[in-house]
Amino acid sequence: MEKFSHKRAEMIFALSLITSFIGIICIVIAFFLEINELIQLYIPCLIILIFNAYLAKKGKLKVSRLIYFIIINTLITVTASYIGIDGGVEIMFMFTLAAPFLVFSFKRGKRYLVFFPIASITLWILLYITDFNLVTTDKLAIDIANSLIYPIVIITTLSLTMYLLMHYSYLNFKNLSSIHDNREDALEASNAKSLFLSTMSHEIRTPLNAIIGLSHILRDNKPEKNQTENLDALNYSGKTLLSLLNNVLDFSKMQSTEIELDKIPTDLYSAVKQIKKIHAKYCLQNGITMNLEIDKNIPIVWLDIVRFNQVINNLISNALKFTHEGSVSLGIKKQNETEKDINLLVEIIDTGIGISKDKQETIWEPFSQASNTTNRLYGGTGLGLPIVKNILQSMNSKVYLTSIEGSGSRFYFNINLKKSSENIIQKQVIKKEFNLDNKKILLVEDNLINVMVGKQILEKNKLIVSVANDGLTAVNMLKQNNFDIVLMDLQMPIMNGYEATIEIRKFNTEIPILALSAAVFMEVKEKIKETGMNGFILKPFDPSDLLNQIDEAINK
Repeated sequence: MEKFSHKRAEMIFALSLITSFIGIICIVIAFFLEINELIQLYIPCLIILIFNAYLAKKGKLKVSRLIYFIIINTLITVTASYIGIDGGVEIMFMFTLAAPFLVFSFKRGKRYLVFFPIASITLWILLYITDFNLVTTDKLAIDIANSLIYPIVIITTLSLTMYLLMHYSYLNFKNLSSIHDNREDALEASNAKSLFLSTMSHEIRTPLNAIIGLSHILRDNKPEKNQTENLDALNYSGKTLLSLLNNVLDFSKMQSTEIELDKIPTDLYSAVKQIKKIHAKYCLQNGITMNLEIDKNIPIVWLDIVRFNQVINNLISNALKFTHEGSVSLGIKKQNETEKDINLLVEIIDTGIGISKDKQETIWEPFSQASNTTNRLYGGTGLGLPIVKNILQSMNSKVYLTSIEGSGSRFYFNINLKKSSENIIQKQVIKKEFNLDNKKILLVEDNLINVMVGKQILEKNKLIVSVANDGLTAVNMLKQNNFDIVLMDLQMPIMNGYEATIEIRKFNTEIPILALSAAVFMEVKEKIKETGMNGFILKPFDPSDLLNQIDEAINK
């Protein structure tokens, strides 16, 4: 039984017992007043009310509510008819008018909310119309009704009403406390999950940094042809594992928080053209043609280009994975344009294996793929499409699919974007040459493999590298030496990167400090800003991106 039903069952249980107690008092009064007809009514009603309390305790909510309101209305009507107008028993109908609204659900009990108040009002009116002769013409003496029954009725009505309100308030308070406790438990579970994911992310990304970095270094050392193929395979495998890890982390974040979009003025034509370069090598190796059809006259728009490219990349990667021959095409076409907005149709079409009609719904579910053999044949976590769906929902769009098994698939969506009036377009430019000769850099890193990889990449570009294996050593080295920049790992023994940065900023506010970490969560990035770091480089890093950020920080 759900929480709210349980709360109402408790209410009926309590009311049945209280009304039973009032019934006993009424039996005693009727006995002394020698009203045998009322005694004959009260005793069976008392038994029924006690049994009704038992039903409510057992969770038989529907029947116990009906029994209670039938009995209470019957008791009031018959008693009022015997006592007469001077006893004021009909005043208790006020209680039966209010009670249904507290013990019936507004969703599932609307008909009862209408029926029982109307029934009470009807009985009340019938008593007055019949001059309280609805059940009997025999009446109690007026003086007894005035002096004894009327005060009892008033006290009883007020007591029942007050109890009803107090008990309902108590149950609500208890329910709110339970909700608060559940919320605290949920927050603790969420924090535990975030800590686990952050730790696992760090532990997996650290060796990945070595795999991707070393394969890059070895590839640049002019290896023999057979070694080149092996190094390319190693680098590709490392990046594939990184992509899977990113998908798991992205999906986890999307499940617990809303996606926050970072919109910037974007030249969509220039930004999306880069996607073809990303997949060009894979297409060449597998004999697949990749087509790009983008309207060149799309204006500058406000767009979270990182999330948009994530959608496009996921869909293209998915298409390439399931296409053995033929082509994969990306099209972005204008549909409608106004003075302030533009509507675009984005579609990815492939000539791959297609998706059977009965599987076209399940592929959008997390960890689901088109068949049990898909994962074994093609790999993947089954998170790419759910992530696409979630990102597009945050952009007020929806992705659709048309596919014929054996003949390919078409994923498409429409997206409305605001035009930008700004002339400055934010672009990410990866430099090919860097002005870093003889610049002194302090690499703060406790993992020896990462130190080896980092030093080789940095020294190859004529940087003079010094190493500190913990934050405290880094602080002391900066006090005694001059450096142009610091690369600061976050999780280290003795003193972590946050603490070290806070100490450094006490005596040096000018030197650029770039966080070098495998942690990807927003709270980490926010803490990086709070402690005075100037930027963030995510492990495993692309060597060109690493050098580009170092160059920008030093020569800014």
